[in-house]
Amino acid sequence: MKKPNYLSRKEAADYLNIKPQTLAVWASVRRYNLPFLKIGRKVYYLKEHLDEFLRSRTYTATLRHE
Repeated sequence: MKKPNYLSRKEAADYLNIKPQTLAVWASVRRYNLPFLKIGRKVYYLKEHLDEFLRSRTYTATLRHE
């Protein structure tokens, strides 16, 4: 069985090219359904969940609103 690939909040933010504070806000206001693991004050993200999040935010065309 393969060991889960957990990333710290800073590592996850670096992976997504955003600030760690942005991830904290998203978790606090539940902006996105991005699962995380919290142990005490430490927060961790599974790389697979980050990849899934990126796939869900990937578009092949822009939508034009009129």
